[in-house]
Order: sequence, then C-alpha cells, then structure tokens
Amino acid sequence: MVIVMKKSATEQDVARVLSKVEGFGMKTHLSRGKIRTIVGVVGENRGVDPTAFESLSGVERVVPLLGPFKLASRDFRSEDTVFSIDGSSIGGKKIIVMAGPCAVESKEQIIETALAVKKAGATALRGGAFKPRTSPYSFQGLGEEGLKLLAQARDVAGIAVVTEVTTPDLVPLVAQYADILQVGARNMQNFALLHAVGEAHKPVLLKRGLMSTIEEFLNAAEYILSHNNPRVMLCERGIRTFETYTRNTLDINAIPVLKSLSHLPVVVDPSHATGKREYVLAVSRAAVAAGADGLIVEVHPDPENALSDGAQSLRPHEFEHFMEEIQKVAGAMGREI
Repeated sequence: MVIVMKKSATEQDVARVLSKVEGFGMKTHLSRGKIRTIVGVVGENRGVDPTAFESLSGVERVVPLLGPFKLASRDFRSEDTVFSIDGSSIGGKKIIVMAGPCAVESKEQIIETALAVKKAGATALRGGAFKPRTSPYSFQGLGEEGLKLLAQARDVAGIAVVTEVTTPDLVPLVAQYADILQVGARNMQNFALLHAVGEAHKPVLLKRGLMSTIEEFLNAAEYILSHNNPRVMLCERGIRTFETYTRNTLDINAIPVLKSLSHLPVVVDPSHATGKREYVLAVSRAAVAAGADGLIVEVHPDPENALSDGAQSLRPHEFEHFMEEIQKVAGAMGREI
C-alpha cells in the first residue's frame, strides 16, 4: 500500500507513520515529491486495516497497490524520478548519452575513447571489465585491471564511468571504481546480484533480459528499489525474436509503456539492439522521439580490430556526427543532449 501525506504534514507526522508501519513488521520507502511526501509500505500487509493509518495526523489517504511491482510503479510515485550522475541529471529534460567500447582492451584504447566521447558531449564512459560472453572461448575482459584502466580514463577525461558487474561477490570491487553499476541482460533475473547492487547504493543501469516481459523487467527493478536505492535506470536493449537481419529486435513500444507504468528513467541501447553500426543512428532517433531519457552507445577507435562487438561500434568521428544528429531530434521534442 501507499500512504499519501497531506501537503501540511510535518516531519513528526511522517515519523509517526513510519513508526506505525514498522510496528506491523513491514518496511517503508519514502518518496518526497515537490508537493507531497508518500510512504511506500512493502511487505505482507493483507491483514493490515488501512484505517489504522488513515486516522493518523497528516495522512491524506491510503491507496492499496495491487500490481506485482510496487516501488517502481506510477502509483507509488507519479512524478518522474530524476537523479544526478556526476553533475548531470537523468530523467529530466536532458537526454544523457553513455558511450565507449564493449570491452576495455588497453590503457591507450580506453583513454583515447574517453577523450573522444567526452569531447563529443557524452555524459559517461561505458566499458566492460568483466564480460559474460555466449562462448566460453571469447574474450572475457581484463577484470580488475580493466576497472583500474577505466578509473584512469575517468581521471584523464573527467567523465563518469559505467561498467557491468556480473556476480554478487564482485559488487564491492566494481563499486570502488564505477560511478554506475550495470546489470547485463543475462543477469536481469540474477536475484542475488540484484540484491547486492541495491545494497551498494550506487546508480544502477538495469538491462532488460533477452526474452523478458516488461512486467518481469519491472519486477527485477523492484529488487533493487527494495533496498532503498531509488537510482535505477531501465535499459531496453532489444529482445530475441525470429528476425536474423539484426542482432536483436528493439522493442520501441517498451519506451512509452515503461514511461506510463513506471517513474524510472528509460535508457535505450541501440548498439546491442541492432548489432550493426549503420543502423545505430536511425534507431537512436526513434528512441529519442519515443521518449527515452538516455542512450548507451558503443564507440571504439579501431572497430575492425576490437576484441568484442566491433561491427556495432561507432568510430569516434561517427560518434561526433551521431551526437549532432540526435541533438536535432531532441530539440524537436523539447529536450536537449
């Protein structure tokens, strides 16, 4: 259930509500909007009478939440969630762009890319240090050495870093180096990992599973949110269908659907959706027009010799053009890059 506080509610009123909820053995999640404070109640509450809260000072109304995802829903928070990533806001008027190689390969490669994407206007540098691959014989990443190189690139270019974490035990290590923790598509329902990144209290980029429904996607976000970590981005990266001309099929429908069901920012990954660099710009235009709050794009200084995903990676000069073109669509939508 959700307890909506009156505009005039005091901090003492809110504290009294929190104490009563916790007295029933349930958890609370505060959402402070511009106008009202909302208390989300999480836990088994079927035997709890809502009137037990309605009579408290400062309470306007109690709303039962019947959907499977509570904290991620618009019922819990009607306003869009907006939070800061290294000084840039995600979820508001600005559309953020995260860009970089699929995998960190060397100091020279990652620093060159960081400087290039920052110059073109990217908000964050993406790069994989731990790479879960379909084949066990494919390049698996540099591990902690890759994290250290990402940190060096951040220091040189002055740009935030997003990188994937693959197992719960790696979360503390990756959190030392990364500004944003990425949960990959193959790990969307790795519930132990979702709990761990939630407890890390860092911004999380959660990618949709290859064959996951929107409801399953939002329930995965719920695991992270349940640890009082509200800084979650939902990333649509394409789902697996019968089509073979692209790597995956971008579910453009998911953008407005997620925006209507949830208050969380929505990011689109056109690189993994298409698998081919020549389609990345067109798909990104569509994503921005559909209401996406951010893009995560693969950029590599030498795609032909990349150790992973070279075919879908833009070259630095192509990324510059990409940013110029995306700005046009963003401007037409009343937004900016």
